[in-house]
Amino acid sequence: MSTPQRPPKTGYQVPNHLLQPLWFRSRESLADDGLVYDPIAASACQRCKLAPECLAGNIDQQQLLHATLTQLCDEQVTQFLKQHPDGCIINVGAGLDTRFYRIDNGLCRWIELDVTENLLWRQKLFHRSERYHYCSGSVIDLYWLEVFELNQSLPVMIVCEHALLDVCDGQVAKFVQALGRYFDDARACLVLAGDLSHTQLGQHLGSAGYAHGYEDAARKMLRYMPWLRRVRQFSPLDQHCTRWKWWQRWLAKLSSVKYRLTPVVVLLRW
Repeated sequence: MSTPQRPPKTGYQVPNHLLQPLWFRSRESLADDGLVYDPIAASACQRCKLAPECLAGNIDQQQLLHATLTQLCDEQVTQFLKQHPDGCIINVGAGLDTRFYRIDNGLCRWIELDVTENLLWRQKLFHRSERYHYCSGSVIDLYWLEVFELNQSLPVMIVCEHALLDVCDGQVAKFVQALGRYFDDARACLVLAGDLSHTQLGQHLGSAGYAHGYEDAARKMLRYMPWLRRVRQFSPLDQHCTRWKWWQRWLAKLSSVKYRLTPVVVLLRW
C-alpha cells in the first residue's frame, strides 16, 4: 500500500505592502554585491506566498532604491547606538522591518509600533526578545504618545522608514510636531518623498507614488520644528554602489534634483 502524501504547505498570505519590502531585503541578502544582509528576511520569506502584485514594475531598480534607503537608515541607527549603547529605538510603522535583528548591540531597548494586524504578522514571522517590544500605534493615530511610559533621560531615536510615505504633508507635520512636544531631547530618522518622485525620471530610479513630496525636505522640517538643533538629509544616489547606472550616479552631482527624485533620509536632532 502506498503511503499517503501530505498536502503541500501553503505560504502565509501576507499583505503585499508588508511582504514586498521583506522580499526585497531577502533578495538583497542573496546578491553578491548586496547592500543589506538580512537572513531573518530570507527565512521569513520561505514561509510566505508571493503575490503577483509584488513582481509588478521595475523590480530590480525598486529593490536597489529600497536597499539603499534601508542602508542609510541602518547607518544612522548604528551611529546613534555607538554613542548611546543603552538607548531606545522607537520604530514607527514597523511593518515587517528586521532592523533590530540586523544591528542589535545587545544593550539597547527596541519598541516596534504599528497597527494591530501588522503586529500579528510580526509575531508569526519573527521571534521575540526581552529587550524587544510591540506597541499599537501609527504615524496617524498618535494616542500612543499619550500613554507612553518612557524615562525622558533615556536617549531616544525615532525611526520611520516607510509609513510617512503613505501620508500627506499635513499629517507629516502633525507627526513631527507631536514628537517635538513629547520628547524633550531626541533624534528622528525619517524617510520622506521628493516632489519629483512621481515623474518618469523618478520612476526610472525606483520611486513609486507617494502621498506627499518635498522640494527640500530638510528645510520643510525646520519650518515644522524651528527649535531643531540639527537637520540633515541624505540622498540614496549619494551611496556608493556600482549597481547605480552612470546617469544615475551623475544625478548625484546635481544638488538641485538629487533630493527631489526619490525618497530621502532626513535626520532630525532637537
